[in-house]
Amino acid sequence: MTMRLADRRRILAFGMREIWRRMCRRSAGMRLALTPLPVPDRLIVAPTDLRSIDPFIAEEILEGRYPLAGRVLETFGHSPFQVELPSKAFAERLHSFAWLRHVRANKTEEACDHARDVVADWITLHGRRQRGIGWEPSVVAERVVAWLSHSTVLLQGAEAGFYRRFMKSLAFQVRYLRKIAGCIPADETRLRIRIALAMASVSMPTRAAFIRREGARLDRELEFQILADGGHLSRNPRSMLDALLDLLPLRQTYINLGHDLPQKLIPTIDRIYPALRFFRHQDGDLALFNGATATPASELMSVLRYDESGGKPFKALPHMNYHRLTAEDTTLIVDTGWSEPEFSRTAHAGCLAFELSSGRNRFIVNSGSPKFSGRGHRKMARSTAAHSTLTLSETSSSRIAKSKLAGPILLPGVSDVTIDRRDDAHGNDWLRATHDGYLKEFGYLYHREIGLNTTGNKIKGHDRLFVPDGEEPGDERLGAVVRFHIHPAIRLVRRDPESVVMQASDGEKWLFSAPGLEVMIDEDIFFADVSGPRPSQQLAIEFTLPEVTEIRWMLRRAD
Repeated sequence: MTMRLADRRRILAFGMREIWRRMCRRSAGMRLALTPLPVPDRLIVAPTDLRSIDPFIAEEILEGRYPLAGRVLETFGHSPFQVELPSKAFAERLHSFAWLRHVRANKTEEACDHARDVVADWITLHGRRQRGIGWEPSVVAERVVAWLSHSTVLLQGAEAGFYRRFMKSLAFQVRYLRKIAGCIPADETRLRIRIALAMASVSMPTRAAFIRREGARLDRELEFQILADGGHLSRNPRSMLDALLDLLPLRQTYINLGHDLPQKLIPTIDRIYPALRFFRHQDGDLALFNGATATPASELMSVLRYDESGGKPFKALPHMNYHRLTAEDTTLIVDTGWSEPEFSRTAHAGCLAFELSSGRNRFIVNSGSPKFSGRGHRKMARSTAAHSTLTLSETSSSRIAKSKLAGPILLPGVSDVTIDRRDDAHGNDWLRATHDGYLKEFGYLYHREIGLNTTGNKIKGHDRLFVPDGEEPGDERLGAVVRFHIHPAIRLVRRDPESVVMQASDGEKWLFSAPGLEVMIDEDIFFADVSGPRPSQQLAIEFTLPEVTEIRWMLRRAD
């Protein structure tokens, strides 16, 4: 496939912008290294960390074993920063020090001494170098929050020399984030930096004017990145949970210390909650769209217990571009949008994909995003074929750029989606949507209809490829396949060539059928599992254009 000229220009523009950002960050770091830095003498408060704690990990770390990012590093008594690390994802987790939260589960003198030794090694080996994984902006921001939040672990019984080195390093990292914040693209990393800087402003001794300034900068970032419907501009449901895990402790820290809160902080939190509930399935997990992966139930519940908004989830998020169809205990969530290239480094080509949950089970899902896998798995997970939607000629509806400089941005493909949502005369809820992701390449528009009846026990689907009015279809034969990815906990039992029973462990069953068509059961891979990618299955219906241009299918709760 030849890359279009517009795509080449877009990649070049993104690449030039990234070169400028890197030069900006390098220059800021060099200037900072030459600038005398005042060192605070103490910390005022340690903000709360709402993320889950695992006592097993705490015990392993104390024994010199680090189970991070799906790998285990055995240090044999050495510092983890003096041995070869097993992967880039592992290095990011290690350098971020987010693992310090687990030490709270075993806050003995021995455990605190061990954590302190590791921090001291990092300060000695990496504290002023400003290069490598340890100084990637997202890692620095996460480390600042971790050191602030778990300072009680690190400073409990600490000698004066370590206390001063710790404060000096922390102040240097905060200053570094402040210098480079303007050189970061508008994404989750920049939001995390603004949260870290606001948290540092209230946790460390400083002037009131500085606290107000960092609060105002956070306000501007929240206003830009959090959409009017409460979603995040990345369109990733997990991004909203991550934001709340940091914003809630920050809000409480402001309140506990008697500072005026940033004006947008509480309204933003209140706006995010309904959007987060929108993406919750019947089993309590978040839907797997645009980079979302496995979500620990403890983290989700630790956030939701502060939810005071209440009420039922919305039927749609018009700014984030998702729709939710619900009846009784059946829920469908449909992606009806696309991501702008600038905010698409983790976005997926899954337009018009849907997920289905019923009772306490997820039946049809997307493959999700691998949490710690390599580049190959991440690319596979972003393809259209990894989503419960139609793929034409084994081509994704939007393409992933291969430029190392611009990053893995998503090139449109999809640039327009038309949506019609209404109830029919019987009260059934119908969603009809069309996208143009295959128009330029193949000349076809893709249309999907999904209808849920009032009792929530029957779903009708219609997938169609058609040419715009006034145009003729080409003679080229094109293969199309509509995939329905099945959650690994669901067992498939074939009834006949055109129907398959999906059965959950608690006995709930749904019958999938496509009258007159062959429903194939294929091997699949589910990326969004807490233990890493695991085998699963998918249902697939294949057809060939221009002989066949549409298919119909049905889901019905079975006895």
